[in-house]
Amino acid sequence: MARIDLFKQHLQEKKAVKVIAGIDNFDIQNIKKVVASAENSGASAVDICAKEEIVKEIRSMTELPLFVSSIVPAELAKAVELGADAIELGNFDVLYKKGISFSAKEVLSLVKETLALLDGKETFFSVTIPGEISIAEQIELARELEVMGVNLIQTEGHFSKDSQADGVRGLMERAELTISNTIELVRNVEIPVMTATGINPTTAPFAFAAGASAIGAGSCINKMDSTLSMMATIKKLVEIADKNAVKTFELV
Repeated sequence: MARIDLFKQHLQEKKAVKVIAGIDNFDIQNIKKVVASAENSGASAVDICAKEEIVKEIRSMTELPLFVSSIVPAELAKAVELGADAIELGNFDVLYKKGISFSAKEVLSLVKETLALLDGKETFFSVTIPGEISIAEQIELARELEVMGVNLIQTEGHFSKDSQADGVRGLMERAELTISNTIELVRNVEIPVMTATGINPTTAPFAFAAGASAIGAGSCINKMDSTLSMMATIKKLVEIADKNAVKTFELV
């Protein structure tokens, strides 16, 4: 059984939980803590940056399905050679703060370049749909990616408010756009959808209610200081995902 099969199974059961260390997180000690916490808490997969030495080290320490994220096709192709079980073109959200944005046309170009570099090698391929483009463009892009054989699309939001409300209201504001994008995309494509950006134990149930087959959670975990806190949060997310799978099964 290939490692990625665990993630595929959870995806089919609509209960996949991907723990995101961060596309721009190069702190190996923090990444190790995140990965160990994910592995010990029942997560479906973990997602790390594409830095070669980090991919090698993390691959050697875990049998958990390993996603590698980048916006550089050559880095994604190299990650597969280094043992990544899946590649993610995107996780753009953290890059918006640096003034970097992506159009649907640019994403398609990067996907085509990545597929060419893979040269037919069977690889689980996830692509983030930029949250900044219009929903009509998101739907059209998702449809084109589905035709191209992409395995998973990941939604995101782009939180641009100068101030955020306190408490639960603030958490919901952060996740509102990505959840609404999830609803629209699930209605328009057959490809599985993963909801990310602002996902945490408070907002995760809404992502699954929106039709997501998976959630991607990052900052609510990787910004924690202790492994125990990381594990507690991941376990809560897994519990929420498991409940969604049960409800989905009961409805079938």
